[in-house]
Amino acid sequence: MSDKEIGNGEGLEIDINTLIRENAQAVADYELADSPQIGNQDRQDRQALRRVSGLSTELQDVSDAEYRQLRLEKVVLVGVWTEGTSKDADNSLKELAALAETAGSQVMEALIQRRDKPDAATFIGSGKVAEVRQAVVATGADTVVCDGELSPAQLRTLEQKVKVKVIDRTALILDIFAQHAKSREGKAQVELAQMSYMLPRLRGWGESLSRQAGGIGGRGPGETKIETDRRRINDKMAKLRREIKDMKTSRDTKRNERRRKNIPSVAIAGYTNAGKSSLLNRLTGSDVLVENALFATLDPTVRKTQSDDGRIYTFTDTVGFVRHLPHQLVEAFKSTLEEVSQSDLIVHVVDGAHPDPFEQIRAVRGVINEIGGGEIMEIIAINKADIAAPEVLMELLRKESNAYAISARTGYGVQALIKAIESHLPKPKVEIQAVIPFGRGDLVSLIHEQGEIISEEYLPEGTKIHAMVGGALARKIELLEVNS
Repeated sequence: MSDKEIGNGEGLEIDINTLIRENAQAVADYELADSPQIGNQDRQDRQALRRVSGLSTELQDVSDAEYRQLRLEKVVLVGVWTEGTSKDADNSLKELAALAETAGSQVMEALIQRRDKPDAATFIGSGKVAEVRQAVVATGADTVVCDGELSPAQLRTLEQKVKVKVIDRTALILDIFAQHAKSREGKAQVELAQMSYMLPRLRGWGESLSRQAGGIGGRGPGETKIETDRRRINDKMAKLRREIKDMKTSRDTKRNERRRKNIPSVAIAGYTNAGKSSLLNRLTGSDVLVENALFATLDPTVRKTQSDDGRIYTFTDTVGFVRHLPHQLVEAFKSTLEEVSQSDLIVHVVDGAHPDPFEQIRAVRGVINEIGGGEIMEIIAINKADIAAPEVLMELLRKESNAYAISARTGYGVQALIKAIESHLPKPKVEIQAVIPFGRGDLVSLIHEQGEIISEEYLPEGTKIHAMVGGALARKIELLEVNS
């Protein structure tokens, strides 16, 4: 069976036994070869810097979005099951555990409660609060992590009840982003998101709320510490927004230059840890950091590649998505996420080995729609086909109309995916027929890189080309013919 048959884009029948045999052979071939060392420097850098104070919520740490690693904390996870099946609730708590471990924590215990809606005061019911307190004492945990976004009042009340620090899912994701951000733009975006989250929650963090004395002899109250902190955060947020706006200009300039040259852009999007960076490395021969961790890659990476007919286009690896992605992150990372919303084609990478890949697809499409990319052509790349359950692959291929089963690790099915990507790239719209003098080989090269060749013939006076090209290149060729 050819690689094309693993995707349903061609409408071909899928032979599940052949699929299993080819997967097994691909894995065997991969294990016999030397495994490339990709992103070693980034991985060493990530382990070299350590943060020793834990997930602090003091103001100085809120504004410190530098690259760091948490000390190991012992945590108890708490979830509220309000809808869906018990399997959905278990998967949500498993994802929270993976997030906690990525942040540098050790999960001691996980508790879940079935409720119609979270408790307005403590997120979970009073009986479950007592149970969480018992688990904290028994395990020696120093943090409780809740699977949801808690209000300031819920955080404060729950901390008073369980006697240890309480954080929610949003704070956990923000801290992971702060650890993994590398570029100046990424750090600024994470810092802005952290401050947006922390601003309405200042009252829950710290006890120094007394007023400063005002005037000679203390006439009348001055600002309270919370007012001072709030003003400082607002000033810092305004400064960060200006910096991000300036950095966005540089990104927009580069994107507009690619558009001017009619270079198509393909965005690689998907759930976190689905294998987007691995696929980028496989498609372009790059050495982007690959790690079995959530949100291992935050900063977008653009790599140039070439189609079989010589046409140049780019792949962009973007930040991974997750269920209930904090709106502060979506807002702060708006300039980065524009790489998806303004692309010509989206390759949506799905983890075929995940317990619920359909929920991942739904979550990713929700974010793509939120950032304005819902109308862009989408190709589904079902990654990890070498370890995914065959029945899950079959169901995904049946339900998704333009899906391809691949393995970025072994290379299985990647050629079929590449052919699908190149067939869906936007086509140049201007038809030209011209004889280009041999002295203008630069124009012939541009036609090959940016256009679609229909026919090419070498004549004594030059190269006769019939092709489809972009408007700017067509004008260059027209001026050449007028001047010659």
